[in-house]
Amino acid sequence: MRGAAGGHRRPKDSFANPQPPPPTPLFNRLPRDSDASFASSRPSSAGVGRSSAASVELYKDHRFQAAAVSTINAYLSSHSSLSLRLPIPSAKDITQTLSFLLSRLDFPNPKLDDDLPLVLKSLNYPFKLNKSILRSPGTPHQWPTFLAIIHWLVQIAKFYDHGSSNPTSFADHNPFLSYTVASYSHYIDGDDDMVEKLDRDLAENLEKETEIVKASVGDLENQAREMEAKIEAMRSEPSPKEALEKQKGLLEEDVMKFNEMVEKLTEKIAELERGLEEREKALEEKVAEKDRVCEENEELRKRVEAQTVNSRDVERMRRELQAVEREIGDAEVTRNTWEEKSWELDATLGQKFKEIEALAMESNQAMRRLKFGEGFQYALNAKGSTPTEVMGIDNKSTLKPSLDSFADELKKNSMAKFEELINLRQQSSVIAAKVEGKKNRQAKIDSRIDEVEAQLHLLRKETQEYSSRCEADAKKMREDIETEARNLDIVDREAAEILKHTAVGSRDDDFELKDGRFVKNGDLASELKLQEEIKQSEEETQKCAFELMALLDSISKYKERTQSKLVQLKHDISETIAAVSDAYKGSLQTQFGSL
Repeated sequence: MRGAAGGHRRPKDSFANPQPPPPTPLFNRLPRDSDASFASSRPSSAGVGRSSAASVELYKDHRFQAAAVSTINAYLSSHSSLSLRLPIPSAKDITQTLSFLLSRLDFPNPKLDDDLPLVLKSLNYPFKLNKSILRSPGTPHQWPTFLAIIHWLVQIAKFYDHGSSNPTSFADHNPFLSYTVASYSHYIDGDDDMVEKLDRDLAENLEKETEIVKASVGDLENQAREMEAKIEAMRSEPSPKEALEKQKGLLEEDVMKFNEMVEKLTEKIAELERGLEEREKALEEKVAEKDRVCEENEELRKRVEAQTVNSRDVERMRRELQAVEREIGDAEVTRNTWEEKSWELDATLGQKFKEIEALAMESNQAMRRLKFGEGFQYALNAKGSTPTEVMGIDNKSTLKPSLDSFADELKKNSMAKFEELINLRQQSSVIAAKVEGKKNRQAKIDSRIDEVEAQLHLLRKETQEYSSRCEADAKKMREDIETEARNLDIVDREAAEILKHTAVGSRDDDFELKDGRFVKNGDLASELKLQEEIKQSEEETQKCAFELMALLDSISKYKERTQSKLVQLKHDISETIAAVSDAYKGSLQTQFGSL
């Protein structure tokens, strides 16, 4: 017993060959509402009733239906020859697809009317299901509900396929479980240094992971700030709709000015043409009058030659000739005046024609900028007699319909840009809400990390204090046992010396038979006292041994409680890491989706 007290602790028989812990049931446990933690991707059943209607409404969108059907067909094509066809598959295709998916989930030969609701309920289907729709799977108004069921079953089947393709256990990739097994093994072997080393390594790894998580959180915050800066830039920039409306207003003003200018020029050209026609008529009248006067002069000359001339007739004829000459002079003055007016009119027409040419060039450039196409150009013709011939194009029949179509196109583009602006604003608000939610979630994660670190620090401190206290108690008990052993050795030596001295100087009549031995009469009391001391020391030694075993049992129980707390902390840390990873993945998906 004394030799065993000075060596290492010997483990009990129950700890000689420790059995591995039973595997954690990850796939066979029933789902609970408490599993819907902040780090869980599965929605809680408390909120399913509120969001199921909105989620099923999403499957009524044709674009979302096309995306979901493409995902379903991609999975079906890789495992079977089934496929769904838009806009609405047949009832046979829907029932065959549901039966195939249920068989992939280890539900062979199910009856859809009876088994499908139970299967969906056991798989925690998030949407509300009415059993009456299973009687008419091919109707158009039930197609979104069946599409939601098939799409959700495809996701579950992919998850099951992934789990079957990766059969590695949870313990192979769980460093905390490995740490627990190694620490408990070293504890059983009595290697406290290795236990402390494992604790330090775990603390260092946790600190490194914490730094990594903080770095990822910082990256997420930087991304959030960049997104906020982009949103502010988008808000501060002028709206594309306003710019297009402004450009549209300028173009409409230019078109109105151009139409007014063309109408004014057309009116002026018509007035000038009417004035020119009047002057041409007046000139024709003057020419006809001149010809008539010349004819009258010839007739008068002939009559004068044919008549006998006297002095009074000559005087009368001279006076008439002077009157005719005066009329001719007046006619020439009038003709010169009209010629000057005609020259002025020609100069005015030339200047107006040049102005019309400049305006026509500007109009042609404007129409080229507006991209009316070919055949919409002004080609002036100086020899034209009508406004259409002069301008080379008919405004009412050719240009005005194009301007009207261009105005309609501008209105359509403006409406499209306005709708795009509304969508951008909605996306901006959604992004802002997501950023705010991620900030709140990040704050929760930070607080959770702080709590876990504080608990881990307190647990480590408590473990160290308890270990030091247990070591002090064990040391004290070891010293007591050694003291008792030394006292027992001293008593043994004293007893041996007493027996030796009494054996040398004794006589036959000094001994008497007691318990099969010869004992000296004078030393009988000391022998009895020695036996009593030996018995008392053995009882105290057994008592110390019992106390030592009780202390070891309490240490093992405390170790088990500490391990359970560590397992809980590891579970919380794994949930925190999963939450941070999900947040980081969500931010990346949002960022790439927005790009």
